[in-house]
Amino acid sequence: MKGNLTAYRVMATIVGVLLIVLCLIGLPLHYGYLISDAGWLAEPAIEGVNDTAGWGWRLGSDISAYLGVAHGWLYLIFLITAFLLSRKAKWDIGFTVVTLICGTIPVLSFWAEHRAVKRVKAEYPALV
Repeated sequence: MKGNLTAYRVMATIVGVLLIVLCLIGLPLHYGYLISDAGWLAEPAIEGVNDTAGWGWRLGSDISAYLGVAHGWLYLIFLITAFLLSRKAKWDIGFTVVTLICGTIPVLSFWAEHRAVKRVKAEYPALV
């Protein structure tokens, strides 16, 4: 049980941090040029029209592209580790589903991780 809990905690933290960076930095920079007149958030380069994209848009585009893919794969691993922990700890289906979904909402994975660890430690103090 301790190994499952540790794997879950690590994956919840990684998924949570990546999702925060993606949603609060990457996506606003990537799509921010649509709603901002700031020079550093210039429109993306369109072939033959605009050969220079603002550094903010380029950074946001890179963060969105790479962290988006990384978060997708790591979220899958998070789902597996959370599911394995839920079966080992004999959680009810409602608690399990909420825990699994919380990896898709920024900051909520930290709350769900705290909630899950608290429950496992309360129910299985000798195993953890």
